[in-house]
Amino acid sequence: MPNVIVDCAIYRDGRRTEGPSDFSDALAEARATGDAFLWIGLYEPTEKEFDHVSAEFGLHSLAVEDALDAHQRPKLEVYDDSLFVVLKPVVYDPASDTVTTDELMVFIGDSFVVTVRHGESAPLHAVRLRLEAEPEVLKHGPTAVLYAISDAVVDHYIDVAAELQVDLEELETEVFAPSGGDSRNSAVRIYTFKRQVLEFRRAAAPLAAPMARLASMGVPFVHEHSQPFFRDVNDHLTRANEQVDGLDRLLSDVLSAHLAQMGVRQNDDMRKISAWAAMVAVPTMVAGIYGMNFDHMPELRWVWAYPVVVLLMAGVVYGLFRLFKRRGWL
Repeated sequence: MPNVIVDCAIYRDGRRTEGPSDFSDALAEARATGDAFLWIGLYEPTEKEFDHVSAEFGLHSLAVEDALDAHQRPKLEVYDDSLFVVLKPVVYDPASDTVTTDELMVFIGDSFVVTVRHGESAPLHAVRLRLEAEPEVLKHGPTAVLYAISDAVVDHYIDVAAELQVDLEELETEVFAPSGGDSRNSAVRIYTFKRQVLEFRRAAAPLAAPMARLASMGVPFVHEHSQPFFRDVNDHLTRANEQVDGLDRLLSDVLSAHLAQMGVRQNDDMRKISAWAAMVAVPTMVAGIYGMNFDHMPELRWVWAYPVVVLLMAGVVYGLFRLFKRRGWL
């Protein structure tokens, strides 16, 4: 399974050691010594490829199904022979200002860690390098791996939330610009932004319960002294969720303000149209009446009648213009 297994190593006393190339032999060696564990990383395995791994490590069939499906909510499941954790790393693309999520499954049990990655953003390689540089942390076994992965995923949540905050400030500037900007484009951007925040929330919010459970006592296959570390991860997750909630509330406020702003602009436009229509109606009315064929109309045959009527219409229109201008209609 060379294309599926990304890395496979035995860790003894917090340090990576050379072991058998076959993961079955490597697991047997790790369990035989009692002070080591095997960490095997898989990338998007098929059902057939994962069958051998699940049989060797004794993974529960329901957890295996979830690991292969790759459409799971973040969760924590305890089985007889292993602990199963689902995480959803978040990816932010600054070029398109979009948020996407991948999936990362972690199995920990008796002297082993199995990680299953779906997508390109899971920080497993960086986590492995970081742990191998900190043998004092890695010597705590599979729990240290679970903690390091959770910590990396949650810390990246905070970074992505900060990037989204910058984008939201730019969006606010556009919406509330004096020129008003493109109303249609602004509405599309607000709705698109809300979709990105919703995608973020789907990854971060459900993880709160598993992290709180890991931070408490009595979770099988978790080191008894690891609670403070998972409490720290849970604190960071709470901070990230609060930022996401704040972004969502601000977006709702921006959307409401944008809709209200559009309503005010429409009212202004209607007032302007009404004002111009009133000014056009006056000369139309005068010209309509004056152009009727009367036999006894005053000044009908007067040589100055036409210019006087034109000046009268112009004067009335100018008076209406000054009135509408003073009242802010124009």
